[in-house]
This record gives sequence, C-alpha cells and structure tokens, in this order.
Amino acid sequence: MASIKEIRTHIKSVEQTLKITNAMYLIASSNLRKARKQLNQVRPYFDRVQETMADILRRSEAEQGRFFDKRPRIPAEERKVGYLIITGDKGLAGAYNHNILKVAEGMLAQTPCHSLFVIGQMGRVYFGERGIPVVEDFHYPAQDPTVYRARNVSQLIAELFLSGELDEVYLLYTNLINSFRMEPTVCKLLPLDRDAFPAEDGGDSRTVTYLPDRSTVMEQLVPHYLSGVIFGAMVDSFCSEQNARMTAMKTSTDNAKEILKGLNLSYNRARQGAITQEITEIVGGAAAAK
Repeated sequence: MASIKEIRTHIKSVEQTLKITNAMYLIASSNLRKARKQLNQVRPYFDRVQETMADILRRSEAEQGRFFDKRPRIPAEERKVGYLIITGDKGLAGAYNHNILKVAEGMLAQTPCHSLFVIGQMGRVYFGERGIPVVEDFHYPAQDPTVYRARNVSQLIAELFLSGELDEVYLLYTNLINSFRMEPTVCKLLPLDRDAFPAEDGGDSRTVTYLPDRSTVMEQLVPHYLSGVIFGAMVDSFCSEQNARMTAMKTSTDNAKEILKGLNLSYNRARQGAITQEITEIVGGAAAAK
C-alpha cells in the first residue's frame, strides 16, 4: 500500500491535471462560440452569391464559363486531381484529425495523378512523415479561419484549374452535424455543376438584367462562391475540432474527478491506519511501562 506522502503527491498531480483539462474545455467552448458567430455574420453574403449564380444558370441553357468545364476528353486515369485537406493545428481532440486524414489517404490511393494542398499543422506533419509531397501547405493556422485567407486559397486553386494544371478539385473537411456527431466530408469544388445550384421552389417571376452579360457576371461571382465554400469548410472544421476537444477534455476531467475520489479514499484510509497504529504503539508502550 502506498504511503501517505505518495498518495498526497499523486492527489496534487491529478488536481493540476484537472485544472488544465477544465481550462482547455472552457477555451474550446469559447472558440466554438466565436467561430459560429463569425460564420453567421458572413453567411448572408455568400448565400446571396450562390442564389445569384443559381438564377443565372436557371435563365441560361448552356453552362456558364470556364469554371464549368468538365474536360470529358481526358480519361479518368489521366485526370489531374487536387485535394484541399483541412486538419487541425493541435492534438488532444479525440479522433478529429485521424478521421479526416484516413479519408484523405483513401482518396489519394484512388487517383494516381493527384496534387495535395493542406491547411493545418497536423496534416503537414502527417503527410511529411509519410513522404507524401504537398504542393502547397498554406501556412495559415487552422485555428484562425478568415475570409481573407479563404480567398487566397480559392484564388490559387482557381488559377491552377483554369491553367489546366488541375482537372478536378475536391475539398476534404470535417462537418459538424451536432454536438455529438461530426462527419469527414468530401466536397467537389471544381469543375462546377449546374445541379449544385438548384432553382428555388416556385421559380422567380422577376426580370433581372445582368450587365454587361450573364457570362461576365458569372465569371466574377465564381471566385466569391469558391471563397465562401472554403471559408465555410474552414470554420466548420475549426468548430468540429473545438467540439471534439471539448468532448475529450470533459471526459478527461470526469476521469480525473473519479481518480481523485479513489485517491482521497485511499488517503483517508492510510491516514486512519497511521493514527490507529500510533495509538496502538502508545497504548502498548504505556502497558509495558507499568
């Protein structure tokens, strides 16, 4: 049985761990609320961009512009596919990073001609250790998603697609369904598909004039749309990471509390045993002195 001093030392160690895990839980909770607020502030703008693109497509019979080029002339095995993968910057978030990286590995194995783009320190380290080349790792902290950074990423992706260096681009991120469910998600960024912009129920009787023409307006809207999708994915991934960290830290905090209960019980037993032994020795010594 451990001594009283050893048990006391163990209790202090667990109490320090408990303070850390509880603090990390509170920080993750604060970050989650901040990220959701940030996304809600800019969502109306990107929703309007998407609605305008859907309106243009609904009024046009043909595909609108270079971003819809599916390049059917290129065989599937020769298509150059780009993957933009969003991971976290830190660990202690349960299986958050593991799940999205496993999905990414599966996608990479299916496409011999692939290019990898990574946001997040955990993804950089993971692919670097396995010798998987990364075209661009975007030295942005995944814990600070901004529209400006999303725009920079979308500009690079769009330029590579339009120049023919990429034939398809997919976005891999973690979608926060609710507090108990997070799903690794694969979203096709380019080429764009008309089916991704469904018309509103009931249609629209308004007469809209696009100047100088619909194709030009569409060319200007697509980069904003791509920025919105990427920004939304960055915020969703960040929220998923914080939610996973909250769950992990809450579990750790609960476990630490259970350990403390057991240690306090052991400490009290050891202390009571020591007191009983001292009393027995005193009584025995007094009896021997008579």
